[in-house]
Amino acid sequence: MAKPNYQFEKRQRELEKKRKKDEKRQVALASKDAGANDTDAAEQPAAAESDAPGTTTGS
Repeated sequence: MAKPNYQFEKRQRELEKKRKKDEKRQVALASKDAGANDTDAAEQPAAAESDAPGTTTGS
């Protein structure tokens, strides 16, 4: 009967934990970026309108 390779199994568990941790971190960063982009998008149109001194309307 073959002996179990505990080192290999441990390494596989560690790699799986690392992969899951990285995925979780990526999701957290994506949600953080999405939240930051929502607030930036709301502020940018107002800033863009006031930053355009060369354009006039109604002439």
